[in-house]
Amino acid sequence: MEKQTIISARHLKKTFGTKENIQTIYSDLNLDIYKGDFTVIMGSSGAGKSTLMYSLSGMDQPDGGRIDFDGTDITKLNSDRLAVFRRRQCGFVFQQIYLIDKMSLMDNVITAGVLTSRNREDIKNRARQLFSLVNIPENTWKKTSSQISGGEAQRAGIVRAVINQPNVLFADEPTGALNSANGTAVLDVFSSLHGKGQSIVMVTHDKKSALRGSRILYIKDGKIFGECKLGKYEPDNAERTETFEKFIGEMGW
Repeated sequence: MEKQTIISARHLKKTFGTKENIQTIYSDLNLDIYKGDFTVIMGSSGAGKSTLMYSLSGMDQPDGGRIDFDGTDITKLNSDRLAVFRRRQCGFVFQQIYLIDKMSLMDNVITAGVLTSRNREDIKNRARQLFSLVNIPENTWKKTSSQISGGEAQRAGIVRAVINQPNVLFADEPTGALNSANGTAVLDVFSSLHGKGQSIVMVTHDKKSALRGSRILYIKDGKIFGECKLGKYEPDNAERTETFEKFIGEMGW
């Protein structure tokens, strides 16, 4: 069955700096993101991984090119319409955990939910299901982020990111600030969400995180330099790991 394209980017260009000192991040970059895929964007430091993700999600505008996101050319939206579009279509998880510390975990999630829905009880019911999915027990829901571990806070951040059922969940180095055990717990959540059909785009330089993806894109010299299709994650799959290691070796990692 042919995959459905959810984001199509064509001839993207992004630069930084002044006329005297222009740095080209990417130029004439083309890619497609498919519905239901767990797409991982890799590349060396400074390759433009995060900048590309921000462009695809509408958090940043490219200097040229077109991005069709579920039928909408987001490069033509003004800032107000783009903000509404992101709120309805996208979820975000970053390395830094942006929970409001004066609020409980549940209130953090509900506050995000009411931005797109007025039915508070429906939001709360979905939040309960999601907290269960990410293994955060009920006696933790009323705590603030400063009262729990970094891993629990990041998992709560994922709940907040998907409470509005986004078309695409974007993640930028989501395990970068976590220890190994907490990082694995967060990756397990991403794998679980992907298993339920969530489309995910994740930027990472971490091989352990990247191995969770179903599709790896490697960015180099401002273009998609290589692609590796891994399919859905299976733990302890030696063939999958070997395929991935061979690919990133060929990319010069």
